[in-house]
Amino acid sequence: MEKRINKEKIIEVVNKFFNSIGFPIVIGIFLLLKTIFFYQNTITIREVVDKELIYGTSMFIITFICAICVLPNRVRSIFTIVLDVILSILLFADNLYYTYSSSVLSVAQITNLQYGEEIMGTLPMLLEFKEILYFIDIIIILILLVTKIFKLEKKKKVSWKINLLRIISGLVAVYIFLTIDVKYVEKAGEDPYNKDIQVKKGTIYGYHIADIESLINIKKSAKYDNKEEMLKDYNELKEKYVEKYGDSNYDLKGIAQDKNIIILQLESIQEFVINKKINGKEITPNLNKFINENIEFSNMFMQSYSTTADSEFSTVTSLYPMENGMSYSRYYTNKYDNIFTMFSDSGYDTSYMHGNYGYFWNRENVYKSFGVNHLELKDSFQDTSENIMGYLSDELLYKQAVEKLKTYNMPFFSFIVSASSHTGFTLDGLEDRSKVSIDVGKYKDTFFGNYLESVNYADYAFGKFIDELKEANLYDNTIILLYGDHNGIDMYNEEMLDFLRQIKPDLNDVDIKLNYIRVACGMRIPGIENLTIEKPVSKLDIEPTFEYLIDGNSGVSLGTNMFARKDFICLNNERIVTSRYYYDEKWYKRIDGEEVNSEEIPEDEKKLLEEYYNDMKEELGISTSISINNLLK
Repeated sequence: MEKRINKEKIIEVVNKFFNSIGFPIVIGIFLLLKTIFFYQNTITIREVVDKELIYGTSMFIITFICAICVLPNRVRSIFTIVLDVILSILLFADNLYYTYSSSVLSVAQITNLQYGEEIMGTLPMLLEFKEILYFIDIIIILILLVTKIFKLEKKKKVSWKINLLRIISGLVAVYIFLTIDVKYVEKAGEDPYNKDIQVKKGTIYGYHIADIESLINIKKSAKYDNKEEMLKDYNELKEKYVEKYGDSNYDLKGIAQDKNIIILQLESIQEFVINKKINGKEITPNLNKFINENIEFSNMFMQSYSTTADSEFSTVTSLYPMENGMSYSRYYTNKYDNIFTMFSDSGYDTSYMHGNYGYFWNRENVYKSFGVNHLELKDSFQDTSENIMGYLSDELLYKQAVEKLKTYNMPFFSFIVSASSHTGFTLDGLEDRSKVSIDVGKYKDTFFGNYLESVNYADYAFGKFIDELKEANLYDNTIILLYGDHNGIDMYNEEMLDFLRQIKPDLNDVDIKLNYIRVACGMRIPGIENLTIEKPVSKLDIEPTFEYLIDGNSGVSLGTNMFARKDFICLNNERIVTSRYYYDEKWYKRIDGEEVNSEEIPEDEKKLLEEYYNDMKEELGISTSISINNLLK
């Protein structure tokens, strides 16, 4: 009898709490802790969470809770649970996406839901057990509801004092939002290209509000709204680059005329695997041979937000891609000066090949708009018997690509995109596992170990591709550029860091960040051997490089010839890589990862860093305006 009374007493106390003003307050504390946990997992993973960031986050949560406290008991409890669920899911999704792409989500990405399979397939590899903390309080509430320990009270009459407190609570919510929260939203909108800074300045909640505002008023966010003004600044910038960095360090102008040209985009191939061994075997023996015998670009960096489509866009247009894949999904109807038009105008027969269907990343519409002569997607290949990770296997793609190349008019330009080393890296569908020739040892069955195996298979297929080009008598008179499209492994993957520390024991945080954005890159120009170019280059530089090599006209392009002396590149999240420095909110020295003290460097060096930064802002302003306002139409 006493136990029953105690149980009823416990239920009574629990119900009293959950239907009281204390419930939303406690949930608010949980939300603050979860948000700090989010910061520690993402934007401040190697830093201390700033007090100002905690303060700003607290103000948003207090606003949410005060607004809820205006409501009557039953509705207040329901809205508290709903708020907790929504914000917890938001934080979890942002965390998950940040692990995938080093970027938080944007509402603009709703247009990319049709391509969700790309990230959904990687979910099992991205999840970490600690992320259950985002839902621990929700789980407790669900258990209490299911066991009927917690019941929502029916609406009841309240005193005038309670109603007065509700009014005061509502006024407090409005006051805090208008005087404090709005300022954080404004701060979040000050750096539209760098989401880490947006979140640090404006909190994750201020960022999402600013992001919605930006989408609604997206045309106003562009620096230029007319073509003439944009072209004036663009021409001045390009003239400055030519004057400062020259046309080329090498006498190669027009060397590619009348030669066939192949650009090969390799799925997820980062630079750190090149010329590396594991358990005594080369991870990429065929790529090593190709790169070492020809031209190696040892500092090729991606601009993309970790999607293949973004990498293609940068290569084809020499512009910065918009938010994850949006250049191909939302802005594909725009007019862009592009590499296919440049080659067509110079008398080349152009083609694009990919072992996936045309609807994915809207490629069929995109490449038709670029005027490609031969659009070769999955349904145009006769043999589709082997699919790896859902795409035509690299080996089958390359074999049939060579057969198609033999039928084209010469000289031809072909852009070929591989996919077997796609995220997930399990090589699902590979019929003969003996084509993986390495033993990853202690990394077996880890995400990193799977990555190394998939890269090794991609290298095997590449070797077959080179052999088939030679057998078809297409190799000798063909220029080949290959590069990785984007990173394969997240920035702080523990197994990868263990592997990297075996190569460089004093690995620092700048090394890690550069490793994340550096991809493999090599080029074959008949007659040029054993050349290594160490200066930073990027995907934006590919179109201008071929413009130089064929003596063509690329139109508006923000990159520069890779053989010129320009010693810095920019990313579309406001990072800058130079030969000696790395900019990520602050300037760091590449040699040791130490932050640059502006008081200790010479005045001319300080001026140079400022110039890098200003040039980066100008490039991003021009590129974004072209996409948003379709300025090249």
